[in-house]
Amino acid sequence: MTGMARVIFMGTPEFAVPVLQTLIATQTVVGVVCQPDKPAGRGRQLRPPPVKLAAEAAGIPVYQPKSLRREEAAAPLHEWRPDVIVVAAFGQILRPHVLDLPPRGCLNVHASLLPRWRGASPIQHALLAGDATTGVTLMRMDEGLDTGPMYVQEALAISPDETAATLHDRLAALGGDMLRRHLDDILAGRIAPTPQPEVGVTYAPLIAKDAGRLDWTRDAAELDRLARAMTPWPGAFTAWGDETLKVLRARPAVAALPDGPPGLVARTAEGIVVRAGRGGLRLDEVQLAGKRAMPAEEFARGRPEFAGSVLGAGQE
Repeated sequence: MTGMARVIFMGTPEFAVPVLQTLIATQTVVGVVCQPDKPAGRGRQLRPPPVKLAAEAAGIPVYQPKSLRREEAAAPLHEWRPDVIVVAAFGQILRPHVLDLPPRGCLNVHASLLPRWRGASPIQHALLAGDATTGVTLMRMDEGLDTGPMYVQEALAISPDETAATLHDRLAALGGDMLRRHLDDILAGRIAPTPQPEVGVTYAPLIAKDAGRLDWTRDAAELDRLARAMTPWPGAFTAWGDETLKVLRARPAVAALPDGPPGLVARTAEGIVVRAGRGGLRLDEVQLAGKRAMPAEEFARGRPEFAGSVLGAGQE
């Protein structure tokens, strides 16, 4: 294939924006498909997804179906006459009437080294599992959940203090760059897809809103990974009495802790540390629901009863 391809892009969240921007710079994007606007904020006003804003800024038509399950819902895609459909974090499983529409098929930019972490939340699950590396896979889509053959993979090291927010941004940039370097070769047939390995398959289901609850009977290293994986959403949190305390930044403690139950808050030379099932978690930044975020030391100074209290007591 020569010249710029006619591309439909499907994506919704911030992760997909660098991919769309790469396509705008290198191909002919004839249309963008994303999820509908959703209510957000205290006023529950409809908020457009990041991909829609990026597409409109570039003057590209946008289609926002609730679902593409029915064939008639895909009618606008036929009118755009794409050579290829590129997908990144779209949020819907594509049916054969979409997968078979473009002559060059549908290509997905997936934020993991497949077959590890197939599914909706690969970034968070890589952090939860303590993976040392992750990466991006460019793959040809089929009817399965991230089961299609792979064109290219590139790995990225996960740093010890990585959060879902920082890893998201690095993987999004890598995905856009990989597409810039490899899409022409893929469309021209110079890179052939290879089947995914049958071993090493893991799944990354959607993260639930309450997944950030800290269980202080767990190992401190697990709690650290959970807090980083849940940043920025849904956030790590715990009960302090009848209030919800958000843990915005934390790390495993080094110093020994006084005896006590899991969840015991101690003031140490290292800072404010919460006893875990094994080891302790040093709190660096916390926030009560509805209040401003602040360093844990400042929070404890303003609330003398905090040190010595037990977090998570009575939570279900």
